[in-house]
Amino acid sequence: MKRFAAAFLSVLFLAVPALAGATVAQAQEGARLRIDLAGLSPRVITQSSTALTVTGTVTNTGDRRITKPQVRLQVGDRATTERGVGDVLSGAVVKDTPLTDFTPVADVLEPGQSAPLNVTVPLTGPRAERFARPGVYPLLVNVNGTPEFGGAARLGAVSMLMPVLTGPGKQATNRSGAPSMTLLWPLTGNVPHVYAAPYGNPVVLADDRLADEISGDGRLNALVTSAASTARSNANLAKSMCFALDPDLLATVDAMTRGYLVHTDTGNVDGKGVEAAKAWLTELRALVGGRCVVALPFADADLDALTRIRPGDTSLVTRAAAGAATVQQVAGVTPQTGVLWPDGTPSAAVLTALSDAGVRTVLTDAGKLAPAAAGGGLTVQGSSVRLQPTDSLISAALAGVPTVPGSVTVPASTERAVASQNGLGALAFRAGLGVTGGQRPDHLLVAPPRRWDASAGEFTAYLQQVGDFLNAGLVTATGLTALLAAAPEASGAVGDGGPDPARSIDAAVVSTLADLDDKATGLASAMQLDPTKRVKPDDVVEPVRLAELRGASTAWRGLPADAATTNAQAELAAISGRVTVSQPKQTIALASGNSPLPVYVSNDLPVGINARFSLDNNTGLRPEEAKDWFFPASGGKNYFLPVEALRAGRFSVDVSLSTPTGTQLGSPARFELTSTEYGAITIIATVAAGVALLLLASRRIYRRVKDARAGRDVVA
Repeated sequence: MKRFAAAFLSVLFLAVPALAGATVAQAQEGARLRIDLAGLSPRVITQSSTALTVTGTVTNTGDRRITKPQVRLQVGDRATTERGVGDVLSGAVVKDTPLTDFTPVADVLEPGQSAPLNVTVPLTGPRAERFARPGVYPLLVNVNGTPEFGGAARLGAVSMLMPVLTGPGKQATNRSGAPSMTLLWPLTGNVPHVYAAPYGNPVVLADDRLADEISGDGRLNALVTSAASTARSNANLAKSMCFALDPDLLATVDAMTRGYLVHTDTGNVDGKGVEAAKAWLTELRALVGGRCVVALPFADADLDALTRIRPGDTSLVTRAAAGAATVQQVAGVTPQTGVLWPDGTPSAAVLTALSDAGVRTVLTDAGKLAPAAAGGGLTVQGSSVRLQPTDSLISAALAGVPTVPGSVTVPASTERAVASQNGLGALAFRAGLGVTGGQRPDHLLVAPPRRWDASAGEFTAYLQQVGDFLNAGLVTATGLTALLAAAPEASGAVGDGGPDPARSIDAAVVSTLADLDDKATGLASAMQLDPTKRVKPDDVVEPVRLAELRGASTAWRGLPADAATTNAQAELAAISGRVTVSQPKQTIALASGNSPLPVYVSNDLPVGINARFSLDNNTGLRPEEAKDWFFPASGGKNYFLPVEALRAGRFSVDVSLSTPTGTQLGSPARFELTSTEYGAITIIATVAAGVALLLLASRRIYRRVKDARAGRDVVA
């Protein structure tokens, strides 16, 4: 068999403990067969397990006919080191032995053709001995075949971790010294969905996908319903869970309940998810009421990117970390005071900003801390901030990426089943299942992917199995509050000295957001409080600041840069577009050379604003030197702009407005003009030309008279 084929990872397990349902397993690049697993039973082998069943389909994804495709289950030696687990997660070739004989899948698979896969292994006799000892084992679904013009080879494979609590038919053993466990349950959107939310206007979403996410089989609805059903039935599981909420998601769904619009290429239309938003918020409040909650940064923003948008100014970081009030207002529960779960490990500049913002505990990746904290927390040297580590191995298993330094770099599948099944295996391993030595920590803080995508049934199956681990004594339940009540175990520094460049926000996004931030600052500085409206200029500009946080969201990694900045650009345009120069409906006649130009300006903002007129394409007109004009809130009138006509006739000029710092307001308006009077310059130029002509004519006459007299003298 080809050794590189073990890197073909992917699996998708389903919903109930038997995982009945359709899932998709991703084939490795170059694989000719894709294995779609529809069922795996059981998820964890125990003393009562009598058989292991794998079902699914095999699809020919290549361009050649494949004859005699056949499937076999294979199992490796139980993992004894983190490197061994990491090798399975990353798809490295591991030593394994057949668990079954090869079973035919079909006689022939033409390109694009599929065939069912169904393998059952009785866990009795010699086969049961492969799982006789508690531990975590690599399990491989291996499909061989013979492609046209080639020889027999492994053409597709799916690998996973299989935990064994107790060997089939064996007596369960008592466990002691089990680590405690806390499980974070993140609720944040796939991407920020707000297109524009101008001050005083309904929210406009970029699309209506969020309505699908919070209803029916949507991901966010699945996260809430699965957690609600399992937490009600297992008190230990409920005790261990802490819900991580994104303030931007909550604020967006809350705005949807009051009616919202969806942006389209042909204009805004009414959103369809008003009732879904109301129902989801009701279910969420019932779920988190009285339970542990922590806040994510607003829109799950990359905090380091925020320091680069506004260098030397940490106010954006402070704003991103100040979402506890939104969580309390919308979800009806008070988050853990001073606790934040940002993505990645914060840099020194970010830690300083968080400390100034009142954040005292940051949940972060244990792999980036020096010295590595085994679960008890670390006080950052020179700071009052505590870093509480999440378990790196479990997080990587749930995310489906390699984690062990020095292991192969082929990424594991990010399909939903790999995330859950390998997450269960990594949790069991880190809890010490079948492992001897000092690799078991005192506490495990489990952090799933922030945008973990699976069905409600798959989430339920995962949570039920974690609950079974708790009931079996493999781990014990500890709430986050109790964990943070204990003093940090050590003092140290952020191990990598800053953010991971590979996971940083695109530099082009940061540059665009920085430019938009400067323009928003210019807008705010030009605004003045209206005594009748009592609206602060900062409140009018606030949507742009929030859009900057959304633009820096970690959700945009790997997506086009313009998608990340659309919201901020739309918010800025929504504000500046409310101060406009009206397009004249008819040609304006200038009665004299210095007649003023009437310009009608509307200010629809609830604040007054200072701005300057600009005249472009004005070869026939000269304006006075630019000066600041004040335009009162919520009004419009004609303003007479002093100009001087430079020529007679018909011509045009473009009139626009901008703040004193140069931020454009509205769109330029084209003025068609006629002038029947000459301006002073034209008159002066005409007089000067006439004088010059008179002098030249006089000189010519003088010379001719002089020459004529000289001729008469010669004749005489």
